[in-house]
Amino acid sequence: MTSFSHAQSLTVAVASNLKPAFEEIFKGFKQAQPQAASIRIVYGSSGNLASQMKQGAPYDLFISADESYPLRLVEAGLTRDRGVVYAAGHLALITNSAASLNLSSDPESIKNLLRNSKKISIANPDLAPYGRASVQYFQSMKLWDEVQGKLIFAENISIATVYVSTGALKVGITALSLAKSSELSSTIQYIVLPDDLYAPILQRMVLKRDPPPTAVALYDYLQGAVAKQILVKNGYSIPR
Repeated sequence: MTSFSHAQSLTVAVASNLKPAFEEIFKGFKQAQPQAASIRIVYGSSGNLASQMKQGAPYDLFISADESYPLRLVEAGLTRDRGVVYAAGHLALITNSAASLNLSSDPESIKNLLRNSKKISIANPDLAPYGRASVQYFQSMKLWDEVQGKLIFAENISIATVYVSTGALKVGITALSLAKSSELSSTIQYIVLPDDLYAPILQRMVLKRDPPPTAVALYDYLQGAVAKQILVKNGYSIPR
């Protein structure tokens, strides 16, 4: 009875970009660890999740979209250790399929598309690493001055993607992992943006101090071969 109530209280905080991949990984983890069925999963922007953890949110494992937010928790003494980089993310430019826009990987074609867009959806760069990388991309493309007045900031990268998939906006930048989601294959088109135009998106996860065994087991499972295979399939790279 004690272990059941302990499992019920277990909460994992997961960056929004990871949702499709994490759902698949977590399904396999639950088959291997039946007690994991009662783990609570909270999705959100990495900045918000880290802030909540600093304010006392009972997150046993924080799976971030970058390194900076987990390392701030490390500095605050809230984690078991420095954690580990489990994946590297990538940016994708997306358009709503019904908008019938010409989506090409040619840099000049991309510039024209962004210049001619009335509004562009990205995640809030103050809260979401993929939003921050999107700003870096615009700056590298020498487009920042032209597009910054067009940007619609979503609280997290999932919401930024939904704006485009529902047709509320025609163009946006999202995580490749979300752009590849089978759920969106009929509503968006995407191209992968060059990695050398923004800082590497290294995604780190950390355990809280004195974590429960099931949280440690999930942390270890995310570093295993099955999880890595799912991450790669969903558009991530695995750092060496």
